[in-house]
Amino acid sequence: MSDELLKLRNEIDRIDEEILARLAERARCAQRVGEIKRGVMYYRPEREAQVLRRLAELNPGPLSSDAVKTIFREVMSACLGLEQPLRVAYLGPAGTFSESASRKHFGSAPNFLAMAAIDDVFRAVEAGNADYGVVPVENSTEGAVGGTLDLLLANPLKVCGEVRLRIHQQLMSRAEGIGAARRIYSHAQSLAQCHEWLNRNLPHLPRIPVASNAEAARMASEDPESCAIAGDAAAQLYGLNILAPNIEDDPNNTTRFLVIADHDAGPSGKDRTSLVFSAPNRPGAIHSLLEPMARHGVDMTKLQSRPARSGLWEYVFYADINGHREDPEVAAALRELDERAAFVKIIGSYPVAAI
Repeated sequence: MSDELLKLRNEIDRIDEEILARLAERARCAQRVGEIKRGVMYYRPEREAQVLRRLAELNPGPLSSDAVKTIFREVMSACLGLEQPLRVAYLGPAGTFSESASRKHFGSAPNFLAMAAIDDVFRAVEAGNADYGVVPVENSTEGAVGGTLDLLLANPLKVCGEVRLRIHQQLMSRAEGIGAARRIYSHAQSLAQCHEWLNRNLPHLPRIPVASNAEAARMASEDPESCAIAGDAAAQLYGLNILAPNIEDDPNNTTRFLVIADHDAGPSGKDRTSLVFSAPNRPGAIHSLLEPMARHGVDMTKLQSRPARSGLWEYVFYADINGHREDPEVAAALRELDERAAFVKIIGSYPVAAI
């Protein structure tokens, strides 16, 4: 071993010891915060978003800003676990993209609870069996998740955060090669997201939709003549070989998830507000509802109609706007909307996804 290499390794050891000491100091501060805030909401989404943005701005390199955010997300997760471990419900089973989104947002420290359906996630949070829930709301290829939108309308829970997860679909199997495959299992939405790749490469194999990607991976782990389409986490969980990586038709395929709780978040400086409203049945009603947004300079990033389920041909409109409901211009626009609309519900204000 060269003297220079030995010197560098010794320096790395010294730095690691210094990092460990500073982490211990940070953890003690977190414990003290937990003691001061006893009985008060201890997880603050806006505070975490502010910390991650600040660290990314201070990052001198050579680590990327995303890498810095990921590292400090885990640090904050572990420190928060010292105050009081969170319980986070997600659409299961283990190995789904929903679990990956939950871990991306909360880190590894919480107790993660797999639920059988999206409405079970809502029920777990509303009943107090989970502190937070993570549910899919839209995919860049396949569009909105209607069940989540309906539950946001009917349920008193709020949105306090969002997660954007790049979706990479992997073809996996117990076999070493594609030639042994006789069938493909996956969730219907994943099959749709890989439709063109499958048509080009495996047009002869039957595609069998199942309840989730993780379930597809489990089935493939028990059937050597089958493949599954799922994410990396499912392949690792069930010990499957990835036969073809990243087979999604759209390389930018992304799913957006919402974090639900009995509260939303305070202003973080870079926020989004989600709401749902209905229009009175008269000419020009939609224009009248949207006009205050334009006049107050509020940027609307999403507007989607959906049947209200309260009567034939009645609709509600789901909207996302940039800004927090407490921002002066957003508050003014929402007041006017409330005066003009037949119904308005603020689903929540929350930080824009930090990572």
